[in-house]
Amino acid sequence: MPLHPEIARFLASLPHEESAPLEPAPLDPAAMRADEESHVPALADRHPVAHVTDIVVQTPTGVVPVRVYADTDAPTSGAVVYFHGGAYFLGSLNTHDDVARRLATATGLRVFSVGYRLAPEHPFPAALDDAVGVIDWLISEGESAGWDGTTLAVVGDSSGGTIATVAASLLHDRGVDRITHQVLYYPSVDLDLDLDPKRYASMVENAVGFGLETAGIAPFNAFYFTSGADPLDPRVSPIGRPDLSGLPAALILTGELDPMRDEGEQYGQRLKDAGVPALVHRYEGAGHGFVQHFAWLPEYGAAFAETAAFLQTGTAPTPAKALP
Repeated sequence: MPLHPEIARFLASLPHEESAPLEPAPLDPAAMRADEESHVPALADRHPVAHVTDIVVQTPTGVVPVRVYADTDAPTSGAVVYFHGGAYFLGSLNTHDDVARRLATATGLRVFSVGYRLAPEHPFPAALDDAVGVIDWLISEGESAGWDGTTLAVVGDSSGGTIATVAASLLHDRGVDRITHQVLYYPSVDLDLDLDPKRYASMVENAVGFGLETAGIAPFNAFYFTSGADPLDPRVSPIGRPDLSGLPAALILTGELDPMRDEGEQYGQRLKDAGVPALVHRYEGAGHGFVQHFAWLPEYGAAFAETAAFLQTGTAPTPAKALP
């Protein structure tokens, strides 16, 4: 189906060059981050949550800022560890504050939003070190951190989805299997763009005109690779992990008009093939980033109800597709 009319209206409102320059200007992470932050709504205009607290977590690789959300007065609950998107160099606790707030309300669980280090200042594997460090801390602290020892889900959107699933796999490899669920919103699970990107039909079908464009993906991800990381490393591209068995049950939400749609759906199939319970739901008329930017639309705000149902029962209230 076509792009949702509200999304189309938003994209049409963005400034467009009359003619494309011969050489695109280099990306400026600092300027792009400042622009993102300038669009964060005032606190009074954000989704209300009973309790929001900023803490710092000491990990083996340093201190990580974490924002904790609870829409309950209970001293402990199940936990969601949330990783924001932004191609590893954008995004923050503030830019994705609305996602974390809505997760807390929908699920009734404590949400621990992780302010992991960003590239290019801190390339691979800094974000993963921070992610694993915070999860280790939460498991170790348990009730004193507000986690009751039951549900422990990792949730992430776009690159945050990659961080979430890789963190789960790294902990599994260490024999730490306390994570109960993984929820991945339009994850970027294959960063090996040196291969023909046309191996994913969505990279061609959705290349231009739906927000994120195929030609922009590699330049964005390049900041993550300044450490010399190999795109074939399963810690970078988890779809290449040889053995996905034993990983937590997964819910993967993709956008019909997202270039990354097919890699997310294929990752879901690979999880299912490895014996991992996996649900995949493709949201029609949606491009990349719909959970972050368009949750105010009922069609896409439903992602939070779907997440909550999955964490509670392992199923989904919408017609999510259980992979055969």
